[in-house]
Amino acid sequence: MSCNDTPLRIAIGGDEAAFQLKEVLIEHLGSLEYVVEDFGTYNAEPILYPDVAVAVAQAIGEGRFDRGILVCGTGIGVAIAANKVPGIRAAQAHDTYSAAKARTSNDAQIVTLGARVVGPELAKSIVEAFLASDFPGGPSAAKLARIRDYESGLERPRL
Repeated sequence: MSCNDTPLRIAIGGDEAAFQLKEVLIEHLGSLEYVVEDFGTYNAEPILYPDVAVAVAQAIGEGRFDRGILVCGTGIGVAIAANKVPGIRAAQAHDTYSAAKARTSNDAQIVTLGARVVGPELAKSIVEAFLASDFPGGPSAAKLARIRDYESGLERPRL
């Protein structure tokens, strides 16, 4: 839940390697009263995961959802694809500390997980840690501003 007791709107998606994990997470999030929309895949048939990852990222970037969860075999591919959407920060996490830090230090909107890396119970804990965390600003705000500068093409690396 969000701090004002309005359920967070969660976009979730993944590929065939993580289809079962995605289904477990959807059920778990529903039991916690989050509003969840499934962006696919809807079965274990092979798909092109970048399509799902970018659809989730775009939906978040457009403000239709508060946060996202993407799953594939490792969590790597969907993170790379989602991060191609301007303004999106997708962070791979395979433990609760990294999931919370993705929010508190990096203001990530999407957490990515690998179904071949974490089991269902750990995945639930990771997602809960991610969704329970917020970005407080502070010292990380300047770093995120610099990332936005690079993303816009207005800034060159200062080495």
